[in-house]
Amino acid sequence: LQFSGSRAAACSEDPPNRARRAPPAPAAMAAMLHTYRVADLHASPALQQKASEAGFKLLGSEVCFNSQLAAAPDAAEEAKLQYLFQETFEPEKCGKRPFLQFAAGETSIVEVGPRQQFTSAWSTNAVSICHSLGVAKVMRIERSRRYLVQATSPGASVQKFAALVHDRMTECVYPDGIKSFDQHAEPAKWTTVPVMEQGRQALEELSKREGLGYDSQDIDYYMRVFREELKRNPTTVECFDLAQGNSEHSRHWFFGGRVVIDGEVMPKTLFEWVKRPFKEHPSNSTIAFKDNSSALRGFQHMALFPEQSAAAPAAPGAFHEVKRDFDITLTVETHNFPCGIAPFPGAETGAGGRIRDGESTGQGSLVVAAIAGYATGNLHIPGYALPWEDPKFEYPATMAPPLQVLIDCSNGASDYGNKFGEPLICGWTRSVGARMPSGERFEWVKPIMLSGGLGQMDHAHIEKREPEKGQLIVKIGGPAYRIGVGGGAASS
Repeated sequence: LQFSGSRAAACSEDPPNRARRAPPAPAAMAAMLHTYRVADLHASPALQQKASEAGFKLLGSEVCFNSQLAAAPDAAEEAKLQYLFQETFEPEKCGKRPFLQFAAGETSIVEVGPRQQFTSAWSTNAVSICHSLGVAKVMRIERSRRYLVQATSPGASVQKFAALVHDRMTECVYPDGIKSFDQHAEPAKWTTVPVMEQGRQALEELSKREGLGYDSQDIDYYMRVFREELKRNPTTVECFDLAQGNSEHSRHWFFGGRVVIDGEVMPKTLFEWVKRPFKEHPSNSTIAFKDNSSALRGFQHMALFPEQSAAAPAAPGAFHEVKRDFDITLTVETHNFPCGIAPFPGAETGAGGRIRDGESTGQGSLVVAAIAGYATGNLHIPGYALPWEDPKFEYPATMAPPLQVLIDCSNGASDYGNKFGEPLICGWTRSVGARMPSGERFEWVKPIMLSGGLGQMDHAHIEKREPEKGQLIVKIGGPAYRIGVGGGAASS
């Protein structure tokens, strides 16, 4: 493991214009260690082809584990970390110095990794493992990826290659590697919005400046709440949160709105049509259209539960058989556009948001297993051309190619489920893209990523309790990326 200096790493891209938070600055005695492991990231045929189109040849790749410790590790702790990082039966491929070396010709090493403002989910998991092994000094570990590339055409841009191998929403390029996790961005200051003084103009200007998407009905409602009822100015934090919480993504204003066709108001909204089968034939549903997932009536069974007492409900206890009455929870959702832009983190969030919904059903439920489904355009697998795949079909430059979507989404969905102990046990995938006899192009240009989950919950927990006056509302989550306001690959 290699010690580095304490200089904060510089990210070569400015972070997106969004709310930002950074972890507290580490203690002065914190140590930064780097461990390198040979990887085969460069072996992907799809990536090789894209690199070639960008004017580069991939020569090699490795990952770097950037570890922040409260103090320098002793020999035993260093051995444990080395054991964790080498991960395979090939210890010679893991060491304290980089394996990539500049070769003859115009070569460069491109290193990309997670932005430092937020600790990644991978880091949280890795730190937990380290603490379980007795290496409590570990504060944070982030994994960066390093590529050795050689320019094959004049004027080839390294930045253009870097764009192929990282997600600008959650990652950035580190020209000098990650040297420190010291805070290097000031959190945005909150202010008040002068609604009492300037009226609706203040909200209109804020919405336009911050991209909050307020329409005239939103502004009318917030004006009434703050000017007439609360009689105070809202804060920018409140306005940002209201934009997300009351967005179409969260509230379904359009889906639940009146439908007017040719001047005639339809008898039902789109949402009412969807709910109609349940209202007419509820069958064995115990939860539907009112919680984060649905539930079916289950059955009574014998289960192993620890002994508990009212005085110490969380204390350890011996297991014994008890009779329990459990229902079955089911939920499914899609996460399409984020997966088209950034397949791996998009699928992670799709699976993670669905896991969150399942676990927060009623007064709490347990995840059991997952399914996943993918629908993409023509894959264009290198060396496996299919007769209906038209090479002239163009795809949006801002979206990942279908083959990358299929591979990275599958990896992302499985990866996130593994972190929560939820196995992905079945699924489906479809790929289609063809020119119809009419001349119309028929293809999933925007992919579909479907994540579903099966769980279980105590039948006594199907109803949430009503909030009481004086109770606090606590918002729990990860990075403050936008959800519902333009979406985001890491929005959950």
